[in-house]
Amino acid sequence: MNLNDSVVLVTGANRGLGRHFAEQLVQRGAKVYAGARRPETIDLPGVIPVALDITDPESVAQAVKVAGDVTVVVNNAGSGTGAALIDGDLDKIRLEMETHYFGTLHVTRAFAPVIEGNGGGAFLNVLSVLSWLHPGGLGAYTSAKAAEWALTDAVRDQLTPRGITVSALHVGYMDTDMAANIPADQKIDPAIVARLALDGVEAGRPEIIADELSRSVKQGLATALQG
Repeated sequence: MNLNDSVVLVTGANRGLGRHFAEQLVQRGAKVYAGARRPETIDLPGVIPVALDITDPESVAQAVKVAGDVTVVVNNAGSGTGAALIDGDLDKIRLEMETHYFGTLHVTRAFAPVIEGNGGGAFLNVLSVLSWLHPGGLGAYTSAKAAEWALTDAVRDQLTPRGITVSALHVGYMDTDMAANIPADQKIDPAIVARLALDGVEAGRPEIIADELSRSVKQGLATALQG
C-alpha cells in the first residue's frame, strides 16, 4: 500500500518513536491523527491531536468518533514499569498487560471495522526484541510484549481476509526516554526505526526487524534451553 494520502492514527504520538512516526507520515503525505492521553503535549505541525488512553475502552470509542476516516493504525503507545514477576508490584505488572496487550486489543477491535469500511488498510504493532528475550528483571514488560506478539499473529489471521494487513515491528533499544539508562552505543536512532517500519508497511511485510540485536535473538529462538 501507499502511505501517501492515507489516513493514519498513531497512538502514543507525543514523544519517542511515536513522534517520529507522526512526523514522517506527514512528510509522506498522510493525514495524521496523533493520539496521546494528554493531547496538549503534541506539538507537531500538520497533525490532528486526539485524546486517547488505550487502556480505557471509552476513550478508544471516542477516538473512533473523531477519526472515522482512518485507514492505518500504528499501535505504538506503551509503558515500561521495570517490574519483575516474582516480587514486583502487581499493579505495575497489570499496567504492562493492560497497556501492551489489552490496550492494543481495544484499539484493534475498535478500528478494524473502520478500516474495513474505508476500503482496507493496515495495522502496525510496535513490539520489541523483548517479545522473544525475557530477562527476569523485566518480566512484566517482556510478558506483555510476548502476549502482544501472539495477539498480532492471531489478528493478522482474522484481518487479512478483510483487506487489512498486520505488521509486527521488532526492535531492540532505541534512543528514547524508555531506554535512558542504556549506553548510547547500544541504541538505534528511532527516526531510522520509524522509516524502516513505514517502508515495511508500504511493502505489506508481516514482520519488520529493525536492528541487528533483534535479528540475532530471533535466529537463536530455535536453540534449546540449557539446563
